[in-house]
Amino acid sequence: MIPILNITQFEKEESLADFYSNDLKNHLIKNKDIFHKPHKHDFFLCVFFLKGSGIHEVDFDSYIVEPGSVFFLMPGQTHYWKFEDQPEGYIFFHSQDFYEFYFSNKKLQRFPFYYSYKNPPYMTLTEDKIPLIRLYFEQINSEYNQTLVFNRDKIINLVDLIYIDLSRLYINKKAKHSSSTPTYLKTLSSLELVIEQFYKNEKSAKFYAEKLNITPKHLNRITKRTLNRTTTDLITERIMLEAKRLIVHSNSSLSIIGQSLGYEDYAYFSRVFKIKTNKTPLEFRKEYHN
Repeated sequence: MIPILNITQFEKEESLADFYSNDLKNHLIKNKDIFHKPHKHDFFLCVFFLKGSGIHEVDFDSYIVEPGSVFFLMPGQTHYWKFEDQPEGYIFFHSQDFYEFYFSNKKLQRFPFYYSYKNPPYMTLTEDKIPLIRLYFEQINSEYNQTLVFNRDKIINLVDLIYIDLSRLYINKKAKHSSSTPTYLKTLSSLELVIEQFYKNEKSAKFYAEKLNITPKHLNRITKRTLNRTTTDLITERIMLEAKRLIVHSNSSLSIIGQSLGYEDYAYFSRVFKIKTNKTPLEFRKEYHN
């Protein structure tokens, strides 16, 4: 199975058990047996590259690592790194509570890179934007490695500034959901949370609409407007993502994987998988490992 890393596994200050920061080079040295193998986290992660090159695979999509790259990961996403040149930069991660207990009126999902799994988990900064973001990361890492009065407060506010400034750049670059209303985006975020909870057993759009107290027609209108996908598309895509993870990262039989995702009939599961990926589960497993 895919290992799930907990924030408490990493070096931490006693007063910051739900936050971690490090120089990227040191972090990778200390975790050299982990980062190049597929794994998950139970925390939110942000990493900023000043030097280096390579590939970052996140849930079967590959992204180029280069100076100025910033990556954001939400809990549960499967990823690994493959570097060609020694990277340098900074990394921090934190629990949801670390941020939301301090900002009781704010949610992490308000930031575009965290409110939907459909948003790309990365951006690349232009040279003129790097110095300010670099300063924020340096200050966070400096605070984390000292025991100063109010250092937790300063770290949380610096994290908020990073997220705000990067959100502005992210929105300008991607121009994603620009025609969507805040209400639609909030509903989309709620839908993804409910799908995450029930996707293995519930496949109908009607079920999710009822959970959100809206009609299936209106929910479909929201998903089409925000993502140009139907509600059923989103449910199936989440199932197929988990199927891919299990097919390539577990030793379970393909029929057992199908059953764990709510498909008692393996032949039907295989047909659905092939429609969505153009490969059977067995073909997908062989091709990935080759």
